[in-house]
Amino acid sequence: MPASNAIASVHSALERVRAERPLVHNITNFVVMNVTANALLALGASPVMAHAPEEVEELAALAGALVLNIGTLSGPWVGSMLLAGRAAAGRGVPVVLDPVGAGASRMRTRTTLDLLHEVRPAILRGNASEILAVAGALDAVDSARLEAIMAGAGATRGVDSAHSGRGVEEVARAVARAAGCVVVVSGAVDTVADARRTAFVSGGSELMTLVTGMGCTATALTGAFAAVVPDPFEAAVAGMAVMSAAGGAAAARSQGPGGMQAQFLDTLYTLDRADLEAQVRVEG
Repeated sequence: MPASNAIASVHSALERVRAERPLVHNITNFVVMNVTANALLALGASPVMAHAPEEVEELAALAGALVLNIGTLSGPWVGSMLLAGRAAAGRGVPVVLDPVGAGASRMRTRTTLDLLHEVRPAILRGNASEILAVAGALDAVDSARLEAIMAGAGATRGVDSAHSGRGVEEVARAVARAAGCVVVVSGAVDTVADARRTAFVSGGSELMTLVTGMGCTATALTGAFAAVVPDPFEAAVAGMAVMSAAGGAAAARSQGPGGMQAQFLDTLYTLDRADLEAQVRVEG
């Protein structure tokens, strides 16, 4: 798709979010609840942050999209994610899964696999180390090839990616085929892939890496786009493009991470097509 057409598509999706104000149900982590709720509001969506097992099925069925984020895991929260995910899937509500820290512990990797198998999310978004861990757990990539891609990368460090980015497109497409979903790998250049298409989204700023919750925010915003854009691939591209554009524009107005947080929300609220054209490039 020509770059101008891609930006037009992203802008159209942004206008749909603002017009439709979709309800996005988030079962997410304690660290980012406030951050992601405010980002969804600034985008134009309506967030609900609920994890009690007594109500998650009901809320997930009412939502336009469900976002599952495993950042601060506990047994009861895993149960709530499974309940909500099954309810959403049964109603055709798109699910976006963020496998925070997959590969760092057996619990995180196991939870990611359980959600992939039982919920069948429309979109899986993580950093390179997390997606590599998922690829290994799914046997989506030949072990020798995966080892070669990971060589020199180091292990997952908390929620940060230690991976250099080599082989990301190959792994993303392999996971997309194995899991039957769109896969987004965040990085200096974001990779969006399904079984037959790949797109690359570039923009943003290094300053974004110094603000906690930016990756989780990208997942939440992607959920809002999944609620209004029927094609999960296009929804994921729109989410990452808007995230990059808002991040790049906010960084240009900020002196450091503290200012970046406030500027990001303000920029997200006022983001227009000119900002998208100036701050982000979509290829593929």
